[in-house]
Amino acid sequence: MLRIGVLGLSHDHVWDNLNQLVHLGGAQIVAAADGRSELRERVRDHGCELVLESAEQLLDDVRVDAVYIYSDNRHSAELAVMAAERGIDVMVEKPMAADLEGALRMQAAARSAGTLLMVNWPFFWWPSLQHALKLVAEGFIGTPFQVTYRAAHAGPAEAGCSPAFVEWLSDPHKNGAGALMDYCSYGAALTCLLLGLPARVTAVSGRLRKADLDAEDNAVLLMEHQGAISQSTASWTQIGHLTSYIPVFYGDEGTLLVERDGVRLATRQHQDGLRVEVPKPAADLSSSAAFFTAHIRSRDPIEGLCSAETGVATQHVLEAGLLSSRRRCAVQLPLPADSAVLD
Repeated sequence: MLRIGVLGLSHDHVWDNLNQLVHLGGAQIVAAADGRSELRERVRDHGCELVLESAEQLLDDVRVDAVYIYSDNRHSAELAVMAAERGIDVMVEKPMAADLEGALRMQAAARSAGTLLMVNWPFFWWPSLQHALKLVAEGFIGTPFQVTYRAAHAGPAEAGCSPAFVEWLSDPHKNGAGALMDYCSYGAALTCLLLGLPARVTAVSGRLRKADLDAEDNAVLLMEHQGAISQSTASWTQIGHLTSYIPVFYGDEGTLLVERDGVRLATRQHQDGLRVEVPKPAADLSSSAAFFTAHIRSRDPIEGLCSAETGVATQHVLEAGLLSSRRRCAVQLPLPADSAVLD
């Protein structure tokens, strides 16, 4: 039985991921740490009896095989490094960290310790997206020249996020930015996975509607590769769900449109697109818990969208996007060592 600890409970994605772990079997939540008493009480409902205020105390005093990290983005980097230094595998929620420097520290610590570092992207567990990525890799749309993705809702509070989650999402220091960090990260990750690190990034962001917000509520990120241009859009002010959460992959021979419940493929012969049958995922691709625990047991390296390598590339793009937005110019990648965005 794998022993899993939880560091931080303020990220609302934690609860679904813990439910998946509880129902998976073969693993148990043995301890959780968070400074908020109401969150410590809530985690008891997921079968966790040992709750602590200090993450360091959990890591030092409780035997765990791995940890889930669900704190704010800034603190995630510190916690991941602490865990790796103690030889403990880590799953951290996207985008990985609040900035590139934190992501690089996490990656270096895991490499030095020989531990696993998984970045969880919630949409990767859609069978439709997994199958679409497989089709792209197998050449069904030819050579990709564009990835587009828009993530949008009316705002964290309006979308029903908890007060603890809203508090740090709205804090540019704890989050790393605002909507750009939260929601442009998805399209950036898909682009880096399929096309590699862009050569140049251009971003425009602004506080368009939420005057009391300390961060941007809308952002558009353009990523340039040789022979490819991709776009990731984020909004915390959109009414309704139209156009949101639909990855599209464009290639020389076809276009793939991905929705949560299916995939459509357009080709020269079928211009309006045909529904593609989506197979049931393999057991270890059915959820974050299944994937992470399978890798803990096998010790196989984590590759693909959830790898630290893709996570670090994504942080390069996000940091370049923040720099571009502030400087109002395109930013070349990779970034020089002294280019960090300052609060």
